[in-house]
Amino acid sequence: MSSRLPSWRELPVGAVILEPGSSRRYKTHEWRTLRPVINQDKCIRCRICWSYCPEPAIIEADKPYVTSTNRRYEVSYLIDYDYCKGCGICAQECPVKAIEMVPEVR
Repeated sequence: MSSRLPSWRELPVGAVILEPGSSRRYKTHEWRTLRPVINQDKCIRCRICWSYCPEPAIIEADKPYVTSTNRRYEVSYLIDYDYCKGCGICAQECPVKAIEMVPEVR
């Protein structure tokens, strides 16, 4: 068995997606120490969390929701925890602070 490291010429080019869609194979949830939790009652469906998520681990679901004040929304925002790295960008960018970062429990 060879223990030779590849030369720089043998390394693949960085930041290039050689196979589209391949990132779905690499679940990154084990990196997290904090996880985002969306309070659906506070959420105003502005899509800021969805647009800032670098993965994207925030999903816009066709799942109606009625708040405690009887405001009806046709969509809900959910977290795909298999791909969420717990970076907290969504919570930081939320204008109404509807996303809380809580400790990850395994």
